[in-house]
Amino acid sequence: MLILGIETSCDETSAAVVKDGREIVSSIILSQDALHRQFGGVVPEIACRAHLESIIGIVNNALSDAKVQLAEIDAIAVVNSPGLIGSLLIGVTAAKTLCMVLDVPLLAINHLHAHIYANNLEHENILYPTISLVVSGGHTTLFLSESETKHTPLGWTIDDAAGEAFDKVSKILGLGYPGGPIIDKLARCGNRRAVTFPRAYLEKDSLDFSFSGLKTSVLYYYRGQDVRTSRSKTPSDQEVADIAASFQEAVVDVLIDKTVLASKMYNVRGITLGGGVAANSRLRQRLQEVSKEIGIPVYCPSPKLCTDNAAMVAGLAYKKYLEGDISLLDVESIP
Repeated sequence: MLILGIETSCDETSAAVVKDGREIVSSIILSQDALHRQFGGVVPEIACRAHLESIIGIVNNALSDAKVQLAEIDAIAVVNSPGLIGSLLIGVTAAKTLCMVLDVPLLAINHLHAHIYANNLEHENILYPTISLVVSGGHTTLFLSESETKHTPLGWTIDDAAGEAFDKVSKILGLGYPGGPIIDKLARCGNRRAVTFPRAYLEKDSLDFSFSGLKTSVLYYYRGQDVRTSRSKTPSDQEVADIAASFQEAVVDVLIDKTVLASKMYNVRGITLGGGVAANSRLRQRLQEVSKEIGIPVYCPSPKLCTDNAAMVAGLAYKKYLEGDISLLDVESIP
């Protein structure tokens, strides 16, 4: 079965053709980083316009790379939630139109669930239930995953998502956008114990996250308590690397500790990781260490499947199709 997936939830325009839920026949991703870099973050109106201008070409490229005709597609899958409303509408409208023209089923996909499924594109026989950690620029959420399609949220961020904190700290340090890859690379040259930044664990046994205070702590450390005045001394490159490494370690500590706590609370058989921040080298390293300590496997998608992509959307759609979970053409985009 060939499913065409469409992903436009934020600032990547992506289309992919996936066979039988596992074989990626083609995958096209167009990043908008260059459009948003000057603003230090995603501008929703610009993202929406960029999707509108590129969606037809991206779908055509995915079909061309797969060497299939549109008439050979058996179903259309699209992310309809969560995401930026303008961005979602472009993808959902394109998917509905294709379904009407081709008279094929529509499968509306939850963006976070698709990030979890990215693991199934590369790992066979994942043992359920698992604890799934989805961590990205817009989301930091823990799920109890009972199968490839059934995910119950256990905790989420009450303010900034982890990826958002990376972007904002990168801006504070004058490093650029997007901040995640920049800080990850710089942190390898820094001392992660140089600065003791706070870890927000919230109340006892809480599975929620908070990174706003950590971001503010970095701001005060770097600029001083009165952020309206500049520092008398410009930090050296090594000091900036130390700050980046110490900040990253604080984020990773909280992500790891809460994921391990959830795995023990629900007695799961594995841990799955997903989302853009899942590409962070320190997070992946710590998870592999934790896997040995607690004696359960940890599954991480390759970096190319951590960012937003339509392959994970089409893959999950196949499983939903087998379960009869097909959407009507009046399905809505939910921001």
